[in-house]
Amino acid sequence: MPKPKVRKGMPSVQLTKEEFSNRVRQRFYDPTFTAFAPEIEKVIAVAWKNYTEYHKNPRKHPAGRGFSDPKFPLPIEWLETRKAIQQAERRQKNHKSNSRILVINGSTRSDQTCPGEMSKTFRLAKMAERIISGNKGFEVDFLDLSRLASEYGRIIYPCKACVSTAMPLCNWPCSCYPNHAMGQVNDWMAEIYPRWVAAIPTMPWDRSTIGWRKFIRVGLRRME
Repeated sequence: MPKPKVRKGMPSVQLTKEEFSNRVRQRFYDPTFTAFAPEIEKVIAVAWKNYTEYHKNPRKHPAGRGFSDPKFPLPIEWLETRKAIQQAERRQKNHKSNSRILVINGSTRSDQTCPGEMSKTFRLAKMAERIISGNKGFEVDFLDLSRLASEYGRIIYPCKACVSTAMPLCNWPCSCYPNHAMGQVNDWMAEIYPRWVAAIPTMPWDRSTIGWRKFIRVGLRRME
């Protein structure tokens, strides 16, 4: 079998120290931070070191039971998300538990930010929530994607399409984020994955497969 050719040639995205520092300082543009300029420069110095040394997952823990190499160090945040997903899946498979429905508001329009008025989608989704929750044997979880535009720190990062290179690169849950070296933290998907799994029944493909992983991250970003 011929060795596959890895196609490369895209330009470098490595920042200079000056550009990196300027981007971090933009977080502290408000004049109220001026008095703390020396402290901010110290933080930037540490952040630059972590960036150049690529501290993607600085806190790790041995993988533990269930892995081929229990001693292999894995990111603590990834392990915590995986545990939450497993707990949600056990709950979903418990036939004695209530049926769960995940209602999603995919509109970014919100009276909590620039538009100044709630969306029709939000009102319809809330109507569905009330109707479903009023029926015996049902639980409803409301996922409001308008928070991506109106709530501080809410973000869903894009899928990097790792599977297009090789399937083993795509993990469940996604291991691309968080990436502390790149400042890609607070990925909302870490919370959404368990909520989704707790409500969604068995799909045409197993929830641990590639299609399921990509659908959730890509689908929710496109709804927003």
